[in-house]
Amino acid sequence: MRVWAISNQKGGVGKTTTAMSLGSLLAAEGKRTLLVDMDPHASLSGYIGVEGGAHGSVYDLFGVSGNPLPVRTLVHATQWGNLSVLPASAAMITLDRQLGTKPGMGLVLSQALAELAPDFDHVLLDCPPTLGVLMVNALAASDRLLVPTQTEALALAGLERMLRSLSMIERSRGKPMPRTIVPTLFDARTHASRACLAQLREQYGDVVSEAVIPTDTQIREASAAGVPLASWPAARRGGLAYRQLLAELLAKPATAVTDAAA
Repeated sequence: MRVWAISNQKGGVGKTTTAMSLGSLLAAEGKRTLLVDMDPHASLSGYIGVEGGAHGSVYDLFGVSGNPLPVRTLVHATQWGNLSVLPASAAMITLDRQLGTKPGMGLVLSQALAELAPDFDHVLLDCPPTLGVLMVNALAASDRLLVPTQTEALALAGLERMLRSLSMIERSRGKPMPRTIVPTLFDARTHASRACLAQLREQYGDVVSEAVIPTDTQIREASAAGVPLASWPAARRGGLAYRQLLAELLAKPATAVTDAAA
């Protein structure tokens, strides 16, 4: 089972769109795919139409109010074949305060996903934009990190924060986390977008994906309709870019971490 975390410490860079798009494309190829919404804002859960709360969510894995719920009871099938979701809920925002320094809380998700290993081929984790127990759990459970990064100057600061946070977590893991930076919201018509993409490639080299996700209004239309890109033919440019990205991720080993790429 492959587990990919999709994270950046900046909002609005396409994390949820990337998780949903890659997940739906994997499912369309017959891969048993689980989407895990690690963000208390629950954008992914809302997109896919499976809200947490009364039906249980990632929050219930932590046993804050009693014993943790079995992870299989929290996984929901969706209307799209091979695609399941473990939803988020607003209660997750309280986890850092409620758990405090309680030991062992950084491996809760890893242990839950280990139980699901026979059931899924791929797991994609849509992470919150803040460093806390949820992001720590996601990165600890993952074997690859995808960092969607909007191709504009301000987004580079969020990328740098994300990589600094990753360095701290790598020290705790005792091993490097392979990562891929995914340029998103690229507009080839603007100098700013082209310059930012060039800077990403110059600074991070092979860590940056060859595939670039363009600005495509049909991606927003698909999201508003609650339909994944794999089922939204109008999103031709965006859909093609995500297909190229998925092919690249499956064919190309994640880039090993070096000091230059950190």
